[in-house]
Amino acid sequence: MEPKKPIVTIHVRGYAPMTFELEPAAAPNTVANFIDLATRGYYEGAIFHRVIRNFMIQGGAGSGKVRTIKGEFRQNGVQNDLKHERGVISMARTMVPDSASSQFFVMHKASPHLDGAYAAFGRMTSGFETLDAIASVPTDRQDRPLQDVAIEKVVVSE
Repeated sequence: MEPKKPIVTIHVRGYAPMTFELEPAAAPNTVANFIDLATRGYYEGAIFHRVIRNFMIQGGAGSGKVRTIKGEFRQNGVQNDLKHERGVISMARTMVPDSASSQFFVMHKASPHLDGAYAAFGRMTSGFETLDAIASVPTDRQDRPLQDVAIEKVVVSE
Protein backbone atom coordinates (compact mmCIF):
# COMPACT_ATOMS: atom_id res chain seq x y z
CA MET A 1 0.00 0.00 0.00
CA GLU A 2 1.28 3.42 -0.94
CA PRO A 3 1.98 5.79 1.98
CA LYS A 4 -0.41 8.68 2.53
CA LYS A 5 0.57 11.73 0.51
CA PRO A 6 0.97 14.80 2.72
CA ILE A 7 -0.24 18.16 1.43
CA VAL A 8 1.90 21.23 2.06
CA THR A 9 1.05 24.85 1.39
CA ILE A 10 3.78 27.44 1.03
CA HIS A 11 2.55 30.92 1.93
CA VAL A 12 4.66 33.64 0.30
CA ARG A 13 4.31 37.27 1.39
CA GLY A 14 2.29 39.21 -1.21
CA TYR A 15 1.34 36.16 -3.30
CA ALA A 16 -1.36 33.49 -3.37
CA PRO A 17 -0.35 30.22 -1.67
CA MET A 18 1.31 27.35 -3.55
CA THR A 19 0.08 23.86 -2.63
CA PHE A 20 1.94 20.61 -3.20
CA GLU A 21 1.15 16.92 -2.85
CA LEU A 22 4.29 15.24 -1.53
CA GLU A 23 5.43 11.80 -2.66
CA PRO A 24 6.84 9.80 0.27
CA ALA A 25 6.98 6.64 -1.86
CA ALA A 26 9.50 8.32 -4.18
CA ALA A 27 11.53 10.23 -1.58
CA PRO A 28 10.82 9.21 2.05
CA ASN A 29 13.93 10.84 3.58
CA THR A 30 13.36 14.09 1.73
CA VAL A 31 9.64 14.27 2.52
CA ALA A 32 10.24 13.52 6.22
CA ASN A 33 13.00 16.16 6.40
CA PHE A 34 10.89 18.82 4.63
CA ILE A 35 7.88 18.15 6.88
CA ASP A 36 10.07 18.27 10.00
CA LEU A 37 11.52 21.64 8.98
CA ALA A 38 8.10 23.02 8.03
CA THR A 39 6.42 21.97 11.27
CA ARG A 40 9.28 23.49 13.30
CA GLY A 41 8.73 26.84 11.53
CA TYR A 42 12.19 26.69 9.97
CA TYR A 43 11.05 28.20 6.66
CA GLU A 44 9.33 31.24 8.20
CA GLY A 45 11.12 34.30 6.85
CA ALA A 46 13.31 32.35 4.42
CA ILE A 47 13.47 33.85 0.94
CA PHE A 48 13.52 32.59 -2.62
CA HIS A 49 17.15 33.60 -3.16
CA ARG A 50 17.64 32.18 -6.66
CA VAL A 51 15.09 32.77 -9.39
CA ILE A 52 15.65 31.78 -13.00
CA ARG A 53 12.68 32.33 -15.33
CA ASN A 54 11.86 29.29 -17.48
CA PHE A 55 13.90 27.09 -15.13
CA MET A 56 13.13 27.21 -11.37
CA ILE A 57 12.74 29.20 -8.16
CA GLN A 58 14.92 28.19 -5.19
CA GLY A 59 14.55 28.98 -1.51
CA GLY A 60 14.52 27.51 1.95
CA ALA A 61 17.78 28.71 3.49
CA GLY A 62 16.22 29.52 6.86
CA SER A 63 17.88 30.17 10.16
CA GLY A 64 18.55 27.48 12.68
CA LYS A 65 19.94 23.99 12.84
CA VAL A 66 19.52 21.60 9.90
CA ARG A 67 20.87 18.16 9.17
CA THR A 68 22.03 16.75 5.89
CA ILE A 69 20.18 13.79 4.43
CA LYS A 70 20.70 11.15 1.77
CA GLY A 71 18.61 12.33 -1.16
CA GLU A 72 16.64 9.85 -3.22
CA PHE A 73 17.89 10.08 -6.79
CA ARG A 74 19.56 7.77 -9.29
CA GLN A 75 23.06 9.23 -8.97
CA ASN A 76 22.77 8.45 -5.26
CA GLY A 77 21.77 4.83 -5.85
CA VAL A 78 18.03 5.35 -5.31
CA GLN A 79 15.24 4.93 -7.87
CA ASN A 80 13.04 8.05 -8.07
CA ASP A 81 10.76 8.26 -11.08
CA LEU A 82 9.45 11.79 -10.45
CA LYS A 83 10.35 13.96 -13.43
CA HIS A 84 11.50 17.55 -13.07
CA GLU A 85 8.41 18.97 -14.80
CA ARG A 86 6.63 22.27 -14.26
CA GLY A 87 5.47 22.50 -10.63
CA VAL A 88 7.62 19.67 -9.25
CA ILE A 89 9.35 20.44 -5.95
CA SER A 90 12.85 19.03 -5.49
CA MET A 91 15.59 19.25 -2.86
CA ALA A 92 18.65 21.34 -3.63
CA ARG A 93 22.17 20.14 -2.77
CA THR A 94 25.81 20.80 -3.52
CA MET A 95 27.87 18.54 -5.78
CA VAL A 96 28.14 16.14 -2.80
CA PRO A 97 25.33 13.56 -3.13
CA ASP A 98 24.38 13.50 0.58
CA SER A 99 24.45 17.29 1.10
CA ALA A 100 20.71 18.10 0.91
CA SER A 101 19.43 19.91 3.98
CA SER A 102 16.72 22.58 3.76
CA GLN A 103 16.89 24.32 0.40
CA PHE A 104 14.37 23.31 -2.22
CA PHE A 105 13.41 24.40 -5.71
CA VAL A 106 10.20 24.44 -7.70
CA MET A 107 10.40 23.85 -11.42
CA HIS A 108 9.08 26.73 -13.53
CA LYS A 109 9.58 24.72 -16.73
CA ALA A 110 10.46 21.08 -17.38
CA SER A 111 14.18 20.35 -17.04
CA PRO A 112 14.78 16.68 -17.89
CA HIS A 113 18.54 17.06 -17.35
CA LEU A 114 17.79 17.16 -13.58
CA ASP A 115 15.92 13.82 -13.60
CA GLY A 116 17.88 11.30 -11.57
CA ALA A 117 20.29 13.96 -10.29
CA TYR A 118 18.12 15.62 -7.59
CA ALA A 119 15.49 14.30 -5.19
CA ALA A 120 12.14 15.38 -6.59
CA PHE A 121 9.59 14.90 -3.80
CA GLY A 122 6.23 16.37 -4.78
CA ARG A 123 3.99 18.07 -7.31
CA MET A 124 2.23 21.43 -7.25
CA THR A 125 -1.55 21.13 -7.25
CA SER A 126 -2.39 24.84 -7.09
CA GLY A 127 -0.59 28.17 -7.12
CA PHE A 128 0.86 28.10 -10.62
CA GLU A 129 0.09 31.82 -10.96
CA THR A 130 2.35 32.44 -7.95
CA LEU A 131 5.10 30.28 -9.46
CA ASP A 132 4.88 32.31 -12.68
CA ALA A 133 4.86 35.63 -10.80
CA ILE A 134 7.90 34.75 -8.69
CA ALA A 135 9.75 33.40 -11.73
CA SER A 136 9.19 36.80 -13.38
CA VAL A 137 10.56 39.08 -10.65
CA PRO A 138 13.57 41.23 -11.56
CA THR A 139 16.87 39.66 -10.43
CA ASP A 140 20.52 40.64 -10.24
CA ARG A 141 23.41 38.93 -12.04
CA GLN A 142 23.47 36.15 -9.43
CA ASP A 143 19.74 35.43 -10.05
CA ARG A 144 18.79 36.88 -6.65
CA PRO A 145 15.54 38.88 -6.66
CA LEU A 146 16.09 42.63 -6.31
CA GLN A 147 13.34 42.64 -3.66
CA ASP A 148 13.04 39.76 -1.19
CA VAL A 149 10.40 37.14 -1.96
CA ALA A 150 9.80 35.82 1.56
CA ILE A 151 8.11 32.68 2.81
CA GLU A 152 5.65 33.50 5.61
CA LYS A 153 5.03 29.89 6.59
CA VAL A 154 4.77 26.34 5.29
CA VAL A 155 1.68 24.48 6.49
CA VAL A 156 1.52 20.68 6.47
CA SER A 157 -1.82 18.88 6.38
CA GLU A 158 -1.80 15.10 6.24
